[in-house]
Amino acid sequence: MKIGIIGLPQSGKTTIFSLLTGIDVDPYSPVHQKGVAKVYDKRVELLSNMYNPKKTTYATLEFYDTPSLDPSDKKSRTQVFNMVQSADALLLVLRAFENENVLFPEENAYKQLRVALDEFIFRDLEIVVNRIEKLENSKRKLDNREEIELKLLKELREVLENEEFLSKHELTEEQKKMISSYSLVTLRPIIIAVNLDEDQFTKGKYPEKERVLDLVKDYNFAYIELCGLMEKEIQELNEEERQEFLKDLGIEESGIERLSRVVYEQLGLISFFTVGPDEVRAWTLKKGSSAVEAAGVIHTDLARGFIKAEVIKYEDLINYGSEKEVKEKGLMKLVGKDYIVEDGDILTIRFNV
Repeated sequence: MKIGIIGLPQSGKTTIFSLLTGIDVDPYSPVHQKGVAKVYDKRVELLSNMYNPKKTTYATLEFYDTPSLDPSDKKSRTQVFNMVQSADALLLVLRAFENENVLFPEENAYKQLRVALDEFIFRDLEIVVNRIEKLENSKRKLDNREEIELKLLKELREVLENEEFLSKHELTEEQKKMISSYSLVTLRPIIIAVNLDEDQFTKGKYPEKERVLDLVKDYNFAYIELCGLMEKEIQELNEEERQEFLKDLGIEESGIERLSRVVYEQLGLISFFTVGPDEVRAWTLKKGSSAVEAAGVIHTDLARGFIKAEVIKYEDLINYGSEKEVKEKGLMKLVGKDYIVEDGDILTIRFNV
């Protein structure tokens, strides 16, 4: 899964990217960076402690940093949207932190959000209008599919002209497929990350917070608050110091740990696990996927030769302490390819190729 990180100038988006991926980036570099971030999951740690495997592997997400979204710079604006065409979701970083040495891109987080959303809508409107004009000016008679597409595009144009996101317009799977090649931004899952200073983070307040939350709710975005500078400090501490620092703040996880999981949830993803002495691993799967699809995530051969899957619930394994005890309690299930995998399932695939 690919996540594009977007933000207005001086929002701190590159700092967030670096914290997520561990990659140091020159914020003024015109080249966008890609990096992989762990999806932090305490269940992986507990399973690893139980099995003591040679290798422990967390689920991951791919992030890439983009140039600053500057509405006054058409070239950079075009560059940003070209870069996020293949993104599965967008992480929009808003700046709330105070720093007299760094100018605000807009005077508060709400105005940044409003500007960014307007840019998203305007960009999609350009795409839709251009396609409508191309179809209407065609020198040949449109076929049936193109007629249906033209009708749909005119509906979408009306939504965008009313300054609404297309994600709020109900589309069938067939309609989504019809317009998928246009990479429309306002159809993507969006996560809002507000970058606070330590004082704002501690107090849980920043200017225009209520208006930001109202927009987030209205558009059904995911939302998280974090402090970039504090996250830097946390990453430089050893585990004992880190836990003490978080305890003093009254939180259990760092913002970066929470952020990776929020992204995961917003994309409608779940984790399932494979366990053993060689490796304990978390795998990423779309919610609602079947056992054979999960097998295919592990390896195509497992899906091709799928026979059955043994399923143990994570909670049962932790409660009873071993696979042997879970099986003796009759809690291990043998399922077929149509079984819908649930978050936290521990799978052992039986196959033959």
